[in-house]
Amino acid sequence: MIFAMVTNSSGPSLWHNRDYLLLMTGKTTQIIGSGFANFAVPLLAFALTNSVLLAGLVSTISALGALVATLPAGAIADRVDRKRLLIACSAIDLLLLSTLVFAMAISALSIWHLAAVLFLSTVVASFFTPSETGAIREVVRGDQMGSAMAAMQGRQAAAALVSGPVGGLLYSIGRIVPFLASALGYAVVLVCTLFVKGPLNQDLSHTKHESAWSSLVDGLKFVWSVKFLRTGLGIFALINLGFNGLMFALNLHLVAIGTAPFLIGLIDAVAGVSMLFGAIIAGPLVKRFPSGKLAIVGILLATIGGIAMALSTQYWEYLVWIAITLLLIPAVNSGLIGYASVITPSKLQGRMNATLSLSGVLVAPIAPVVAGALLTWMNVNLAMASFAVFFIIGSIVFTFYKPIRKIGTPDTWEEDLVVWPSKGSAVSQELDSELPSVQS
Repeated sequence: MIFAMVTNSSGPSLWHNRDYLLLMTGKTTQIIGSGFANFAVPLLAFALTNSVLLAGLVSTISALGALVATLPAGAIADRVDRKRLLIACSAIDLLLLSTLVFAMAISALSIWHLAAVLFLSTVVASFFTPSETGAIREVVRGDQMGSAMAAMQGRQAAAALVSGPVGGLLYSIGRIVPFLASALGYAVVLVCTLFVKGPLNQDLSHTKHESAWSSLVDGLKFVWSVKFLRTGLGIFALINLGFNGLMFALNLHLVAIGTAPFLIGLIDAVAGVSMLFGAIIAGPLVKRFPSGKLAIVGILLATIGGIAMALSTQYWEYLVWIAITLLLIPAVNSGLIGYASVITPSKLQGRMNATLSLSGVLVAPIAPVVAGALLTWMNVNLAMASFAVFFIIGSIVFTFYKPIRKIGTPDTWEEDLVVWPSKGSAVSQELDSELPSVQS
């Protein structure tokens, strides 16, 4: 059907929005707890196997969960009650982690048990993420989505900042402690979601006459029909590959030359501080400036920083340029993700978010392998420059791409709400006489 969205512009502010605060509090706690466990996983895997190869294989198995589940998860998130799905995901994750904690407590944990839990947890996370993003869209006004997305960027930055040092401290107390903290995070998100009152979906009656496969295909067709989303997938994949490759090449180089672990960790800490500060200023920036132009400035600044990193030879230069590279990325993400959420009909939120996440999911396994290969053939500057090329190409296309340049401030986003099914389709023609359309 054609979807028309009505927004109450006189609703509560974000900080007086009970359901929004519950969703954010629960997920923020869970992200931080998971950060402690994620930091400890490679250490635990190596302790169990005494093999770098097997420890790396565990991480690869975990990443496969996202590749397998991302698209189906987006379709499911649009077909079922999102609140129930969020509760189910939290409960399953809590159960999975509990088996890990119990096995560690009785000294019976095996590497394959660890790998299975990580794989299944990644699958569950693939269902949780589009459900949560769609839920946030239901409880937040369209003109507030930029600020809501900035807050979500901030929680990621805060988690990245504290997960390493605190995770290391907890692991030094005992191998089981980071995983207990992670289990606590899942318990908190479960309880918070239970107390959410408002509906997190609109009418689901359309799913009764549509198979899961048709729903998935419909979501892909929707993303492909919207120029901003369709081309954005390719652009974001290039930029993600460029940046992730730069970071992996840098970290592997620092390891290879015997850099102290503290200094390697400091790179991530500086990145976290920059992202956190960027998230703090992202809300005001997105409110004041058109998100398309703001995103272009942010990506160009990141590209300059990436090129400078590739040309750097001193450790302190890496710290400076990584901070500059990431400074406006939270504002870029807040504006673009917020805009994508507002222009997407409620019934397609999960599928849209899952499909867009492919720009990161698909390139994630590529960057470390390519970075390692390049460093065996050339010096670090050439290896990083190779990745910077992807960054440059992506930023050029990004800058001159009209659907991005025309994105305005959050108060104008709902004017671009997409009609779906699109004009000209058989279903759309049948419904045109019954419902008012919204200009795409």
